[in-house]
Amino acid sequence: MKIDSHLIEYLADLSRLELSGAEKERLRGDLEDILAYVEKLGELDTAGLPEMTHPFEAANRFREDEVTNGDRTEALLAGAPDKSAPYFKVPRTVEE
Repeated sequence: MKIDSHLIEYLADLSRLELSGAEKERLRGDLEDILAYVEKLGELDTAGLPEMTHPFEAANRFREDEVTNGDRTEALLAGAPDKSAPYFKVPRTVEE
């Protein structure tokens, strides 16, 4: 695919960028390099290779869900000014 000035203008307009002449020329060169690399990748023989979504093996490494701090309800409620076990009691804030 050939990158021409019309395509650069279109992409700049879509991106809402104002590019100088030098920036447009540099962008054109960069895009041509990227497309050439993608075409080169298309030449690779991938027959027999498994399809992948990520280059590394992805596995969930979750730890077991274990309680480590125990039941501290009474200790937490000890400093509460008003409580109704196992909850803090607070003034009503919603009218009926």
